Amino acid sequence: MRWLASLPLFVLLGACAHASIRLPPRVATRPAEMVIPGWRSIGVSVEGRPIRCRAIGTGPRQVLFIGGIHGDEIEGMVATARLPTAFLRARGLANRVTLHIVEDMNPDGRHARRRTNSRDIDLNRDFPASNRKQGRGLGEPESRAIHDLIRRLRPDLVIVAHSWRQRRCINYDGPAKSIAQAFSKHSGFRVVPSSNMSVTPGSLGSWCGWDLGIPILTIEWRRGTPPADAWQSTRMALLMTIRGSVSQ
Repeated sequence: MRWLASLPLFVLLGACAHASIRLPPRVATRPAEMVIPGWRSIGVSVEGRPIRCRAIGTGPRQVLFIGGIHGDEIEGMVATARLPTAFLRARGLANRVTLHIVEDMNPDGRHARRRTNSRDIDLNRDFPASNRKQGRGLGEPESRAIHDLIRRLRPDLVIVAHSWRQRRCINYDGPAKSIAQAFSKHSGFRVVPSSNMSVTPGSLGSWCGWDLGIPILTIEWRRGTPPADAWQSTRMALLMTIRGSVSQ
């Protein structure tokens, strides 16, 4: 093997490269900013279905989006599914905001296309709001999961997906009037404060908005709107209010 020592170094390297070195195939990867975190369970329904949540972004502003409370109000399904990608594609938003998305607060009701949970309880009347007429609320595991999440996050804004037979509107509770007005500007949805609607004792809006002082918006899409159309009608408004650009 002494003859190898007399060969130039570049010849040896070339021979080794042809003989044994194989480059690994290129792996197609998505940009890091477009990798959407998976779901985690924050609780289970009466029938054992997970109540799932995902957190996206790293910003100091904390926003919670809840994809549904009443199981027969499905208009927000597409918005819930498409919001993560739209959020990550919006320039600078993920550095400004951490967005928490609850897929559905009432998975049993969604499964059965029923307003209430499987024990026939309206979850939007099961919160420990000061306007409750009786009991303390939180009798259902679904409402307890959301209650505990909000207590833990103390979000700067909560947005909840609903639908209404009468008309589309953006309803608000607590210190959220200017936020609702900004949402209206970018969507055309009429602003309706909770005080102008029917009384909702024990609602999420009453507890979160008025008792805790956390701004909360309730998107009331017109009942029967195709979910894809519902998303398109509010996509820009959602992103702007999530960002916190009230004056824009």
